[in-house]
Amino acid sequence: MCQDQDDIFEPYSDNLELLAEKISDVLGRPVTIEDANHRLVAYSSHEPETDAARLATIVGRRVPDQIIGSLWRDGVMPRLLESEAPIRVAPIQEVGLSGRVATAIRSGSRVVGFIWVLEAEKPFSDQEMALVAKAAQAARTKMARWQLQRHKEEEAHRDFFWQLLTGHLSNETLIRDKAQRIGITLPPQFHVVVLQFAAEVKESWQRQALEKCAPLSANSRIVLRAINKNQLILLFAPLTSDTMDGVTSQLGLLQQNLRTFFSPHFLGLASGCLYSEYGRLEDSYREALLLLEVKQRFPKETGDHVMYGDLGYYRYLPRIWEELQQHGGAGSQLARLRAYDQEHHSELVHTLEVFLAHDSNAKTAAEALHVHANTLNYRLKRITEIGRIDLTSMEQKVTLYLELKAERFGGSNAL
Repeated sequence: MCQDQDDIFEPYSDNLELLAEKISDVLGRPVTIEDANHRLVAYSSHEPETDAARLATIVGRRVPDQIIGSLWRDGVMPRLLESEAPIRVAPIQEVGLSGRVATAIRSGSRVVGFIWVLEAEKPFSDQEMALVAKAAQAARTKMARWQLQRHKEEEAHRDFFWQLLTGHLSNETLIRDKAQRIGITLPPQFHVVVLQFAAEVKESWQRQALEKCAPLSANSRIVLRAINKNQLILLFAPLTSDTMDGVTSQLGLLQQNLRTFFSPHFLGLASGCLYSEYGRLEDSYREALLLLEVKQRFPKETGDHVMYGDLGYYRYLPRIWEELQQHGGAGSQLARLRAYDQEHHSELVHTLEVFLAHDSNAKTAAEALHVHANTLNYRLKRITEIGRIDLTSMEQKVTLYLELKAERFGGSNAL
């Protein structure tokens, strides 16, 4: 095993993939190298044996949260962070973790990563434990550089995404040139998805939400991401042009899962339309934000919607509300009813809104209002007389219904 060579791993210290294979070759066991945030950096081949925890890490490119949680609860992570030497880790069967040896990779006093070596039913000798320590020393310089480079790349990608989200970068040629320079491959089509939380997004929430997005990988992939206070913003790309139905269905399931998992901290998700021109990415983002705004104002009617295209007439409410504001509010018909309500403490406007919402069906409207049918008929008669409204005119009813909805939209606090 060449244990007498002090520099056995140094020739491989500048390439973490080769280093992982060399450690595995020397020790005869599968190896993984992770950064300080448990993201997978490199791993060796794992023939003839491995375990479920290692496979999940390789597939997800990061140690799953349930495994990290178990390592903290069992005291493994505190020991690993405090120990200058490799430690032995007992199996944790409930998360598929078999016995292994682990060591922290340190750059000065800072932990920049970890090396994990499966026991593979062969207890480690003291000499092998010393070799794991030597491997960590060989990895420290490259691991520190890797972490710094990764951070710079993530910052560049995030800044690029924000330039697109805010419309500060809209020229298609310039967008594609910049993407190529910073190492981003832009897919043919995209849409922006926003996850809305009740408080500022924590790092742990982001990781957990992204893990919950994993089932979408059959139809779509996440290209870029950013955080804006209580929103996690994701750029999704469908794998093929005919997978959007699958994506829509998966987003609906994702919303349900996130509501259950984060309750009560998760408020909903929304997707903008699908585009192929990246100069229109801001449009997709604004569509997602409008959908979230409508869902907040009309949770019963639109709370389950995930795609902007499903909004129907609700997408026009901001423009109708703007029109109403420019001309002093709703039309004279509603104004007359409101004046009467205020003077006589009646509920004619509310009655009209419920009546219209129930497709002018007097029976169901009366049930919704918890009044007798005769009481509703009397109110409807007063509405036609005072408001000068023809309840047999579809045009008048549609106008009144949209004005009432627009007022509800504009009367709530913004996100």
